[in-house]
Amino acid sequence: MRIADTAPGARLLALGHYQPARVVTNDELARTMETNDEWIQSRVGIKERRVAADSETLEDMAAQAGGKALAASGLAADDIDLVIVATCTLESQIPNAAAVVAHRLGIDAPGAFDVNAACAGFCYALGTADAAIRAGSARNVLVIGAEKLSQWIDWTDRSTAVIFADGAGAAVVGPSDTPGIGPVVWGSSGDKSEAIRIDDRHSSLQQEGQTVFRWATTALHPVAKQACERAGVDPSELAAFIPHQANLRIIESIARRLRAERAVIARDIVTAGNTSAASIPLALSRMLERGEVRSGELALILGFGAGLTYAGQVIEIP
Repeated sequence: MRIADTAPGARLLALGHYQPARVVTNDELARTMETNDEWIQSRVGIKERRVAADSETLEDMAAQAGGKALAASGLAADDIDLVIVATCTLESQIPNAAAVVAHRLGIDAPGAFDVNAACAGFCYALGTADAAIRAGSARNVLVIGAEKLSQWIDWTDRSTAVIFADGAGAAVVGPSDTPGIGPVVWGSSGDKSEAIRIDDRHSSLQQEGQTVFRWATTALHPVAKQACERAGVDPSELAAFIPHQANLRIIESIARRLRAERAVIARDIVTAGNTSAASIPLALSRMLERGEVRSGELALILGFGAGLTYAGQVIEIP
């Protein structure tokens, strides 16, 4: 048996992101439910979020973000041989989003599949892309996190409606002589799977906020530290920490325990809301666009959410 040529490592080549045009402020939500700007900001840290139009699909947003990442990478569509979309909010389970998005971007006959690890989905997908490149199964991979949570939310339920939002983020991943993606540390706490759920196709997302908050603020900082250890990186070397944008209090709690003193902490949730699998690439792409981080620096990404699932790895910023 002949084994395909393999790459010693993989790295992110470029990023892209997309947000819907409509901005929904806390004051707007306060007109339809019992809440206010102070209450929302004190509990989750969100000032505003983006919500897609009824006619705008998850695949539309994924293609926008993926197209930007592909253009920024300098590669042609024909150079991509695998597309992975991380999402938990498809309107229909068949066809998968990856094949649809690949076709829209002119990527001919790639491997194409979706990953549902909810808010940890982008990290799962990135770990899979890294492994595929190093194993020789793929040369260049387009990884997209995209969510249209607005279609799964009860907009009269303030425990969820004030938190979740829509958007997409993407990365092109390619071979590298030196690894630019550290080993993924992933796992799950299935005993708490009921804490975030959608009961059936006619139901809305439900979340046991206190259960998730306690789990996230106690169980995840060791995962973050382990991801650094497995990459051979001390937290003090990190230029950025980009956790899933779930809740500002959760983000700041994990960041304090990580003790990454010089790292810029992503707080994209303030203006983007919680976009599940899209939140990490969306936040990182926006940070790079604003000049808050620089190419070649090291960052730690950490996803966590429904399942309950979690995953994290150290990356080199493209």
